[in-house]
Formats: sequence, C-alpha cells, structure tokens
Amino acid sequence: MTRFLIPFLPLALVVLGLAPAWAVEPVALIQIDGVISPVTLRLVSMAIDRAQAEKAQALIIQLDTPGGLERSMRAIVQRELGAELPVIVFVGPTGARAASAGVFITMAAHVAAMAPATNIGAAHPVAVGGGQIDKESAKKIENDAAAFARTIATQRGRNAEWAEKAVRASVSATEREAVKLKVVDLIAENVADLLVKIDGRTVKTVKGPVTLRTAEAPIKKVEIGFRDRFLTIITDPNIAYILMMVGMLGLFFELSNPGVILPGVLGGISLILAFFAFQTLPINYAGLLLLLFGVVLLIAEIKVVSQGVLSIGGIISLLLGSMMLFDAPEAGIRVSWWVILPTVGTTAGFFAFAVTAGVRALFQTPSTGASGMIGQVGVARSPLDPAGEVFIQGEHWRAVAEGGAVAEGEPVKVTGIDGLTLKVTKATGS
Repeated sequence: MTRFLIPFLPLALVVLGLAPAWAVEPVALIQIDGVISPVTLRLVSMAIDRAQAEKAQALIIQLDTPGGLERSMRAIVQRELGAELPVIVFVGPTGARAASAGVFITMAAHVAAMAPATNIGAAHPVAVGGGQIDKESAKKIENDAAAFARTIATQRGRNAEWAEKAVRASVSATEREAVKLKVVDLIAENVADLLVKIDGRTVKTVKGPVTLRTAEAPIKKVEIGFRDRFLTIITDPNIAYILMMVGMLGLFFELSNPGVILPGVLGGISLILAFFAFQTLPINYAGLLLLLFGVVLLIAEIKVVSQGVLSIGGIISLLLGSMMLFDAPEAGIRVSWWVILPTVGTTAGFFAFAVTAGVRALFQTPSTGASGMIGQVGVARSPLDPAGEVFIQGEHWRAVAEGGAVAEGEPVKVTGIDGLTLKVTKATGS
C-alpha cells in the first residue's frame, strides 16, 4: 500500500505547499478623505461591519483629513476600539495628513502607519456651533480631549505624553518624528508596502490576539456608494459655502420675480443641503449673519438709491462673513480664497447689474402712456386756432395750440397733456 502511494507523494507535497496561499484571507481597504463628519462615521462603520461579515483578516483605513466634528470622531474611535478584527490606519498617500480629529482616529488603530511626507498632530479642540465660549468651559473641553487622547494612547501602547501635547499645545510631527516618538508604528511607501511590513505582527483585539498574515493577502476595496459620495462632497466647506450663496440668490430671484419657480426650487434645495453640511462643520454664527446682512444690503441697493454706499457695505459684509464663516484654525475647514473671491465677485456683479439697469430705467424718457407723449412730433389734421385735431404716433388726438395758431398740415410738438387733450406748439424746423 505504501509502495502504491509513493508516486503521488510529490503531488501531495505541492498541494500542501500551496494550501497556505489558498487560505490567506483578504484585507479590506477603505479611503477616507476630507472632513470627519457623520458621513465619515457611517462609512467607517459600514467598512468594519462588511469586513467582519466577509471574514477579512484586517481593515485598512487610508486616511487624509484636516479634522472635523468631535462627536463623529469619538464614535469612530469607539468602533475601532471595539472592532473584532484588526483596524489599521494608514495616513496616506504621500502629502496626506491626520490633523485634529485624525490624530485620535490614527492613534486608536491596532496598527498606525504613515506614508512619506505626511504629518500628524494639532488636535486642540475647536468649539462647534460658533460664538465664543468662556475660559472655564474652554478649559473643561481641553481637559476632556486631553484625557481622551491619553486613554487611547495608553490603550494602544503609544506615546501618551505626546498625545496630550497634541491637544493642549497643538504640536505636530512628521512621519519620521512620529515613529521616533512612538506615536505611530511604522512608515510605508504605499498600501502594498504596508502589507509586507505588518506581516507577522500580532495585535490584540476584543476577541483576543490576532497574528497578521498580510504579505501576500489580496486587497478587497470597500466601494463607497453614490449616496455617501454625494454627502461627502457637500460637507466640504467650500461646497457648503457655495450652496448657501446659491440658495440665498435663488430665493431672492424668486421673491423678486414671483412665478419663475425654477430659481426658488434650486435655491431651496441648495439652502437645505448647505444647512445639512453646516451641522458637521464648526460654523461661526457671526460670519453667517454677516453673509445674510451683506445680501440684505445688496437687495436694499436695488430698492433705495444710496450712491453705492449700500453696495460697498454689502460687499465688505460678504467678504468678512466668508472669512469668518467656519471657526477653525485648520485650513481644510475654512473656505478657500479661490472660492470666496469669485463667489463674492459674482454676487456683487449680479446686484451691480440689477442696480445699473434700475438706475438707467429710472432716468430713461418714458416711451408709453401719457408721459411718453411729451416731446412727440405729429401733424395738424385741422387748423388749430387754438383747438383742433392732430395726428401723432398713428392716432388722432384733440389738441390745443399754445403760442399761436397752427395751420392744417404743419408739424406740431407735444408740450403737455390734459386728460385726453394734447397741448402742442408749432414744430418749425423739426
């Protein structure tokens, strides 16, 4: 029997040698870019649930964020800490960052890695909702965030002292400094390099220790649906700002021209989307009020001639409001000047055109009605001595001559109107 099995031994060895490769579980990957918001929380939760359901051995979150909503960040950290599979946060690609809320999300991962030329830090909390908070409340918020950062760092065996400094002093670190300070675990060129470098690493999850076998693991990308992509786009500060301006202009145009419908519909939808986005962003209500006040001043310029004072005040108010709209130190959570200047310029140009057209119409000589008859030239159809009949603009009128009689057939010029009787003079030389 043994002699019979010997010819099949090489084949058995090949099969046994390939078996581990066949058994390698995939690694799930999701890319998170932009502001941390409820949409981000939804995406991360969906990715963790899907990765666990599909038996992936780990989930990689490729992160590039300027920060975002503290409430959403805490919920994401809770999902990371309670995940049944290893969660790996990779700050990438090259040039990416994990600022503010991104610091907490990165440090809460089972494995934290960064790409070359990336940075992490500046996690000082920013009040969401606009307005100023008193010193005591600000201190409480800072202490709470610092304690949360220390807890996460201690849980994952990372530098708790640096984590607290990132909150209290807004310190930042490059990828090399972060590894040296034990803020993150390693530097990887890309996701493929990351999988090779974390192969064999053992991490502790809520279900116990897990050893990663990622060197040759296939990558299964978690696809983001259209709905989530759309919601991610509108929560960008620049897009939210544009939506608000379009919404206000659309409603103004609809109120100025009732019955047009389309501007009102588009304006209403834009404002609703803008207010949804504002829920996830650190809005400064003083900036929002300045924007509204600026639009009101520009509208008032159309109704009241102020020699340009209202227009100048409106433009200044729009500029100041645009700069103050988002109360955050991070550039990624502020409106870009490349968006502010064209938007304010277009809005000001629109109202300037409306004001110019209104002023031109105000000083233009009337061409219809009783006032429009003044200065018109016609022909006498009967002698005017002083009353008679004239023919002007294709119509016969009763007329009274002023300054002397007018013979039939002579040209006349209208100087006034009294009811249905024109006052005319001889238009000699006209």
